[in-house]
Amino acid sequence: MKKYLLLSFLFLLSTPLFSQDKPEFHFGGALRFNYNYSTWKEGHQQRGGDFGYDMFSLQPTLKYKGIGLKTDIRIYSEAFGGYFMKFGWFDYNFTDENQIQLGLTQVPFGITTFNSHNWFFSLNYYLGLEDDHDMGGKFTHSGEGWEYSIAFFKNAEELSFGSYSDASNSRYSYDVGSIDENGDGTLQYRNKETNQFNVNLLKKLKTGEMAHKLGISGMFGGLYNLDTEKMGKHYAAALHYEFDIKKWNLKAQASYYKKDAHAPDGERKDVVALTAYGAPYLVAAEAMTYTLGVSFTQPVEWGPVSSLMFYNDFGYMDKTEESFYDSYQNVTGCMITAGPMYIYVDGALGKNQPWLGPNYNTALAYGDEDADWHLRFNINFGLYF
Repeated sequence: MKKYLLLSFLFLLSTPLFSQDKPEFHFGGALRFNYNYSTWKEGHQQRGGDFGYDMFSLQPTLKYKGIGLKTDIRIYSEAFGGYFMKFGWFDYNFTDENQIQLGLTQVPFGITTFNSHNWFFSLNYYLGLEDDHDMGGKFTHSGEGWEYSIAFFKNAEELSFGSYSDASNSRYSYDVGSIDENGDGTLQYRNKETNQFNVNLLKKLKTGEMAHKLGISGMFGGLYNLDTEKMGKHYAAALHYEFDIKKWNLKAQASYYKKDAHAPDGERKDVVALTAYGAPYLVAAEAMTYTLGVSFTQPVEWGPVSSLMFYNDFGYMDKTEESFYDSYQNVTGCMITAGPMYIYVDGALGKNQPWLGPNYNTALAYGDEDADWHLRFNINFGLYF
């Protein structure tokens, strides 16, 4: 049996159907600038917000002899983590419907590629449940009626290979990490993701002009604590639905996650640290999340402007610990497509949301009973080449 499987695999690799005689190479990228006005920042109110550099991205792709390379290397300011890779993988297409990827690839969980329409993503993103990328291998099938992905991730992005090295804060997607909660230079909640399995199954239906995608997702993996040197676990599940008709799109998802770390004595068991963009924060170790987004796209002919996509994305985080205060996010806006430019104009409201209010470190964990809704008006200008 093993011999037969090996011969079958070698045959697939040797088929000329998807190979090229000459390399296909493209060197793309993006440059983005950002304006934001945050109501909780007194300086913004006094000077009318700030406008500046967001990020520069390099996105080389390569295809040769059936083997592909796809990557996105990003350069942010030092305050937001500096430079790091969003994703980067090797791939091989066995058929038009079946592909394998190896490297830093997107975790198949929930609605992919994005469970949102706006520049801020959904509330799930800030919990590591949307547009997450980890190190491992993934098999994907995309047929007319079914899509599914099966993946194993050895760990999240790893930049240091020491026995007890903390996860780097310089990363694009949120992963379990460490935090200096007391501000005295001592790291706490020192965990690392390891040996994670993911499955995503999607049924596609089409009736007339209506297209439906109904899916389920599951995740199970280990959490290695660097202080106790013991393995904990974390797991998640989601039910998701996407609907398209004419110019309308709807995304809905209900998710559950739990992170059970083998923390040392003296550390709370009901919170863990997540990190990205150079700055970690604490989140509730167990919660349900609910997201709902709708968009309407209108083609136009206004000089270089070809379309306007109007949207509203709502997210609610129901924390299991009764003493914690729940988190909310709502983003209303419009994406303007003008040739190679994409311009997001967003009004983002948040309550106990770290990026939409003054409480960054613990908004998604304990929260604040007296938390108010805060607004960030944001315009992101991006040119992609």
